[in-house]
This record gives sequence, structure tokens and C-alpha cells, in this order.
Amino acid sequence: MNAATKLGAYVLGLAVVFGGALGVGNMTGPVVGEPPAEHHAAATKPTESHGGHQAEQTKNDTPGGLQVSEKGYTLNPLTTLKAGKKADFRFTVTDAGGEPVTDYQVQHDKKMHFIVVSRDLDTFQHVHPEMAADGVWSVPLTLESAGAYRAFADFAPTGGEALTLGADLLVAGDHEPKPLPEETRTSTVDGYEVKLDGDLAAGSTGKLTLTVSKDGKPVTDLEPYLGAYGHLVALRAGDLAYLHVHPDGEPGDGKTKPGPEIVFYAEAPSAGGYRLFLDFQHEGKVRTADFTLRTGPATGAPTPDAEPTGHGEHSH
Repeated sequence: MNAATKLGAYVLGLAVVFGGALGVGNMTGPVVGEPPAEHHAAATKPTESHGGHQAEQTKNDTPGGLQVSEKGYTLNPLTTLKAGKKADFRFTVTDAGGEPVTDYQVQHDKKMHFIVVSRDLDTFQHVHPEMAADGVWSVPLTLESAGAYRAFADFAPTGGEALTLGADLLVAGDHEPKPLPEETRTSTVDGYEVKLDGDLAAGSTGKLTLTVSKDGKPVTDLEPYLGAYGHLVALRAGDLAYLHVHPDGEPGDGKTKPGPEIVFYAEAPSAGGYRLFLDFQHEGKVRTADFTLRTGPATGAPTPDAEPTGHGEHSH
């Protein structure tokens, strides 16, 4: 089978999986619940630089990132990418009238958070494009391998609510998708070790604690990155339903320590496999630790540290 035929068959298979998974996503409800009451202010406080990234999103039965168009806004990729070739990737977000949006709210120091992952959840990039006056966003982007990718635009238009829109990106060439990794709670990157404690809970809010160490010693001087000590993205295997949360507390609030622990509160929309990606900064460089978790069916009981609220918010 030649490369084009293999990729065609792979993409067709994705279409079947994605279509079925989207139906599941529509039935499972919100991606993320609110943190418990004592953590609510820190997790959802809307300020100019440290506002709840996605925190003001209203209830929506469809998990974030599954739709290319929502509430009148549409994500429009404008660039075709080639495997291993760096490109100036361009895209727009258009409004209900088809015009590019040019006015956005700042959330976690940026007007646009753009995330690109491979469909098999093996690769992850969190980048921050720049917008031209005409509403066209651009960012240098390299996708090393052929295959199918999912791009997420995470933003809030001025005067509107926060949204996460998703679009598929196809890179021509021969590609063999990788299976979802086995569950792993320890990640090593650039000499750092990050351990994950806690669980994603289907239908209820769970506590996740990420502990960072280097050379066997706890890291106690993590640096703020985009207004936080860590940024966590979780994606559901199959349809890539998008979960974006931010840690409990923030730098400079008088109580949040710069490591070694970073605490998050999050809710999974359903049982299944999830990939988690943690961005953290130390010694002037941002690094990404990755994990795989599997959740069981919802039990209806809240976790010890948090109570489910049923709200369809997701925040960063």
C-alpha cells in the first residue's frame, strides 16, 4: 500500500472514530466542573492578567474542542503543513457574519492559546500566535511526522464568553498511529521528574497534585509562566474532548508556593483513557511532562476534596 493510500485509509478511520466519539461527547455532558467552594475564587477570578482562562464559559453539553464552530464563531486554518517543514501557520476566528474577529480578552497574559496534538496523542505543542490588524493569527509551527492532528484555539472574544474551538490538520505522508500509552503517573523531561497523584473522576471533581523534582531534590522555585506555576491540558482518547484547567492559587497571592507541588481540580466527562500534559517553567525554560490516566464509570459520589457542581465551565 503506497503512502497516499495508507494516509487515506487512516483518515477515513479517524472520521469513523471521530463521528462516533462526538456522539459520546454530546451525551456525557461538561468537561470540567468547578473546584470546591474554598478554591473557587482562585480558580475562576476574572482579572485582566490572571483571569479564569475559560472560567466564564456557560453550561454546554458538548465538551470543549469537539466543534470547529460554536456560538457563531468558527476556526479557519489557512495553511497546509508538510511533515518536518517549519511553516508560518496562519488561521482566523470568524464571527457569525463571516468576518475575522480582531478584539479579544487577555487571559493568562495572552489573547490566544493555541494547542496542536497528534490524533494518537503522542505529540503536544502549546504555542501563542500573534495577530495582525486584519484578524489573521500566525505562529511558527513544525509537525515532524505525517498524519492527522487536532488544533485547538482557546480564547474569549471581547464582550463574549470563553470558547475552545477545534479543527483537524492533515499532513500528507505515510503514518502509523501509535496506541494510547499504558497508564503512567511519572514523567521525566530534561532531567526533571514529575509525579502525579490523584485521579480524574468521571462526573465529579477530582484533585490532581503534580510534584516536580530535579536530581532527586524537590523544586521549590518554579517560575510563573503565563500567570501560573503550571498549565494542565487533558484530552480524552478517541475524540480528543478538551479539558483545560489551572492550578489552585496563583503566584503572588500570598499563599501559593512555587513548588514542588502544583494542585489542580478537574472533572472528566466520562470513563476512558486520557492524556495529560503539564507545562511548567524553571531556570528560564518551559518544559512539558506527559501522563496517561484511565478513569472508571462515575459512581455518583463526590471526591473527598471536592464536590461536583454540574457546571459546564472549563478554565485554565
